[in-house]
Amino acid sequence: MTTHAAPQTMMIQGTTSDAGKSIFVTALCRILARNQRQVAPFKPQNMALNSAVTADGGEIGRAQAVQAQACYLSPSITMNPVLLKPNSDLGAQVIVNGKAIGNMKAQEYHQYKPALLHTVVAAHQQLQQQYQAIIVEGAGSPAEINLREHDIANMGFAEAIDCPVIIIADIDRGGVFAHLYGTYALLSESEQQRIKGFVINRFRGDLSLLEPGLQWLTEKTGVPVLAVIPYITDLHIEAEDSLASQQHQSAINHAHRCRVVVPMYPRASNHTDFDSLRMHPTIDCQFQSDAEQFTGADIIILPGSKNVRGDLHWLKEEGWERIIQRHLRLGGKVIGICGGYQMLGQWIHDPDAVESAAGSTPGLACLEMETTLTSQKVLRNVSGQVTLPWSGKPLPVKGYEIHAGISQGPALSVPLIQLRYDDRPEEASFFDGALNAENNVLGTYVHGFFDQQEILASCLQWAGIEQVKSFDYHAYRDAEINRLADEVEKALPLRDILALFELEP
Repeated sequence: MTTHAAPQTMMIQGTTSDAGKSIFVTALCRILARNQRQVAPFKPQNMALNSAVTADGGEIGRAQAVQAQACYLSPSITMNPVLLKPNSDLGAQVIVNGKAIGNMKAQEYHQYKPALLHTVVAAHQQLQQQYQAIIVEGAGSPAEINLREHDIANMGFAEAIDCPVIIIADIDRGGVFAHLYGTYALLSESEQQRIKGFVINRFRGDLSLLEPGLQWLTEKTGVPVLAVIPYITDLHIEAEDSLASQQHQSAINHAHRCRVVVPMYPRASNHTDFDSLRMHPTIDCQFQSDAEQFTGADIIILPGSKNVRGDLHWLKEEGWERIIQRHLRLGGKVIGICGGYQMLGQWIHDPDAVESAAGSTPGLACLEMETTLTSQKVLRNVSGQVTLPWSGKPLPVKGYEIHAGISQGPALSVPLIQLRYDDRPEEASFFDGALNAENNVLGTYVHGFFDQQEILASCLQWAGIEQVKSFDYHAYRDAEINRLADEVEKALPLRDILALFELEP
């Protein structure tokens, strides 16, 4: 099945994972959008544990939600029609058009991919009808020859819709010319002809020293290097999946900071929940997998999980249960978000083998509740009020829920949060969250809970931090997108971008 896309579609592919595809797409989206071009992001197939809920009640990769923000748009399921959420080393939950259709092993999914080609092409066509430009993000590398058959994520998709391609590589990794030339050499002739240019990402130093290499690459391939993007220090753009390689450092005196530790179990998901903490000038937020590295904290936060019982077993085996119990005895606070909230209860039941083998697992017993996992996933954007006993007033809360499970028990008899659906305000409100009687363990299903200034400040005060600096994470996040766009536009001017998309100046 082959259709022909209008020239306003451009696909960004990378030589490796984390080469800069998501970042580059985000930058192009903002550059075009702030210059009054109607632009939208698209990723045919994404594999990530960070996801977002769209306005139409579906689930897509977090990176596409960020790219939608860069376009000044609300995220839509058409922007990422296929999402894979790994729940084991060999398998993943498969989400198509925003809804989970089940779990598949890698080989099973590989055989299923041809059936998804129509789905991803149809989603792209829907966007074409609405926008002047569509910027498509590839996945991994197009040169992974073992995955070429039935490909819908890279050149297989580009060939299906007949669109041009830009290849990006990260020079900070080293071997950038080998990456670019090797990727080009492993492509078929028709795929090579699609490449309109190379982009080198994260360059430090004197550009003139790079020029001989750029000339050599162009001579060898006939493909121009469109831009060399500089290394942007301390850039914060919400990550697609992997954790930031470096912890954020703040200039504030460490003695005046709240120390937050987030245990990172193998299937931890939506770690972007903690970006507002990592960027906050009053917080030292550390991700830790090794329990032996733990040297104390004011707050321990358990993140979401794509395999709650499996990650809970890991948490206990690694010694984190003992650490959490001692932390509470010494006056520390514990918060659970989504799957982490479920772990804080007395039991987690999975009678239908939704995430792993059927069965039940004892929880950490910090909250009087039990959770039963269900095949029907809860997906909703929500807003409302949270009543934290120590804050003295209801605080506004806004976020989203993505979870498979229903929690019940005495701990929920005095709920913390009253919520409404963002897209159905006329419907009755519902409740979320729990706080234990000792006032030292809190849980909620709401992702984005810490993104609200007042809520985060109140949680810090709960942990004993008296002086909390004001920090607007939403404004900071948008300013970082603009900073990224400014740097990319210096390397690849607007007139050149418009020419690539065949748009009028």
